[in-house]
Amino acid sequence: MIIKPSDEYLELLNKAVARELEVSAQYILQHTKMEKLLRKVIRENYLLDETTYDIIGKLLKELAIEEMKHLAQIMERIYLLGGTATTKPDKIVIGNSLREFIELGLKAEQEALELYRLVINEAKKVGDIKTWRLFTEIYRQEEEHLIKFQDFQEIEEEPDLGETPESEWRKIFNPEYITLLNKALASEISAIIQYTNQHEKAEGLEEMRKLKSSLEVVREKNKAKIISELLKKVFMQEMEHMEKISERIFEIDREALAQVDPLPEIGNSVNDFIELDRAAEDYAIRLYRTIIAEANKLGDIKTKVLFEEIIQQEEEHYWDFDDFLP
Repeated sequence: MIIKPSDEYLELLNKAVARELEVSAQYILQHTKMEKLLRKVIRENYLLDETTYDIIGKLLKELAIEEMKHLAQIMERIYLLGGTATTKPDKIVIGNSLREFIELGLKAEQEALELYRLVINEAKKVGDIKTWRLFTEIYRQEEEHLIKFQDFQEIEEEPDLGETPESEWRKIFNPEYITLLNKALASEISAIIQYTNQHEKAEGLEEMRKLKSSLEVVREKNKAKIISELLKKVFMQEMEHMEKISERIFEIDREALAQVDPLPEIGNSVNDFIELDRAAEDYAIRLYRTIIAEANKLGDIKTKVLFEEIIQQEEEHYWDFDDFLP
């Protein structure tokens, strides 16, 4: 073991994981909500090639990606230290306006800097130089995020034109149907957390990195490494699914909910990963078939096509994991 971390030290690092899980989801969902907000404000926006919403939306997506990178780095470090990374994000709040997005971003980044100062100080105290360097760099980037939000702090709030008037064709988007779509979004968030955590566990945990056979030594990879590489590809696709599903919910003028359901399960071995991830894909496929059938019944062709595209990738993920069953 690199150092012998205390439970309190690992708990502090896991607070950073929970925060990174929260803000990466917060920023990507705010990004996808921009089109909904744009439709409810001054008409002159339609005369512009690029609006305030487009610019801040791009920024939020960029920040979400950076926060996901921080998340992966912190998780891997926890496993290298012999700990277990949490799968529970802090409470995710999206907001309902451009001004709220900025205020929530400011608050999130200020809280991050406060927490990461504690981590940096504790890492220095226990002689964990690698963690000290990691969080010093993350701190620098979070400070840049804070400055970017500060740049928009005084932005004028555009008038809200209120709710889109209901119409006959939009009545198909009933509460039960939106609940079903949000269930799909929750399953994608769950899968992202599960696969990211497993990827970093395979990369960081000593037992999973060991090369035992001559072939593994020559190839410089074992089964855990191969699964880790697969997981990285899969969770990147799940991120795309999360973005597309939330975009669709906001597009039809409903609210996307940032939930984690079912609860992610990590497992303690590569074979655990394979069985748990195969089960997660099985759950998604069955859920998405239900959504496709319901969309078809309601005449919601765009959602039907979206989930038909997503389910093809989910089936590929299922067979990828199935190929590695012990």
